[in-house]
Amino acid sequence: MAAQIQLSFVASTAPNAQTALAALTAEYGNVPVDEADIIVALGGDGFMLQTLHHTQHLPAPVYGMNRGTVGFLMNAFATDNLRDRLAKAEEETIHPLHMKATCVDGTVHKGLAINEVSLLRAGPQAAKLRIYVDGKMRMDELVCDGALLATPAGSTAYNYSAHGPIVPIGSDVLALTAVAAFRPRRWRGALLPKSARVTFEVENAAKRPVNADADGVSVKNVATVDVWSAPEIRHRILFDPGHGLEERLIREQFA
Repeated sequence: MAAQIQLSFVASTAPNAQTALAALTAEYGNVPVDEADIIVALGGDGFMLQTLHHTQHLPAPVYGMNRGTVGFLMNAFATDNLRDRLAKAEEETIHPLHMKATCVDGTVHKGLAINEVSLLRAGPQAAKLRIYVDGKMRMDELVCDGALLATPAGSTAYNYSAHGPIVPIGSDVLALTAVAAFRPRRWRGALLPKSARVTFEVENAAKRPVNADADGVSVKNVATVDVWSAPEIRHRILFDPGHGLEERLIREQFA
């Protein structure tokens, strides 16, 4: 008889996630994450991103169950027949973005983003950004509240709220989107090859300060931000059949 898969349950601090953790642990046991065959994350999308970052060095895939709000990266919550659901689950592999942010004082900060790397103004005046793609200046001045570079997996999150495109999960492209662009007023952003390296330069950062963020890694008063894909890092996510990322991205476009 084949050995049962070992499950590790992790949960956000939300009361309903903690209640689910107790119930599932009592039913299925709970091993440490580094001994698990599958990691089950209980919470919302933010907790799922946190779990993926914290366990990216481990071979086990992550199966999320929604104990949050939107739950785009999560499966429906149920305590029954979990092992059967996991046996039938379909795997998606996604790759994050590297962020290298250099501040006005010369300090350098690095982060990884599964959804997007974003820049946002930190003061009352609009940000002024210069944008380079693979070392070539593509926009000499974008006057805006900010800008972001999103992965396909993150294209329905902040990117979509900023009127950026939803990008199919299998496409090797990234979405470059402005946040409340003032000039060029009608600029709709750009779709870039996944291999592209994007550099944002902040003009007059002392007068028009800008902050950068990569999945919760926030950096204040940046001067330049470099963003590029991290194909060497693989996040393995499990979804119930028929409810994977490709289906969810298509469904979002008709909602």
